[in-house]
Amino acid sequence: MPTSTCLRSLAATLLLLCLAAAPAFLAQEAAPAGPSATTQQAVQKVADAQRPAAFYYAIAASIGIGCLSAGYAVGKIGAAVMGAAAEKPEIMGKAIAFVGLGEGIALFGFLVALFLYTKM
Repeated sequence: MPTSTCLRSLAATLLLLCLAAAPAFLAQEAAPAGPSATTQQAVQKVADAQRPAAFYYAIAASIGIGCLSAGYAVGKIGAAVMGAAAEKPEIMGKAIAFVGLGEGIALFGFLVALFLYTKM
């Protein structure tokens, strides 16, 4: 798949994600502050009411973008490693470690999602 086609697919996916997320953000209403609530409690209620949708979309985006990036990296690096190993088989063990570095991108996306989920 040419790079321009991949970039167009990624841009279309991100656009669809934003369009799908818009109703969830727009549907949330601020919690009305009662006469006995202080300003800080009212602000906390509003923050709590808006937190779930934003966190869940951030978690989905970090995992999704991380996995897409890792798949792209592993595809490019894996093809290069196999080509190099075909010409010189003794470098296979050293070169395959670079594929693991590409998988690290997905691991970092998962860690960001885990930190968001636990609200660290």
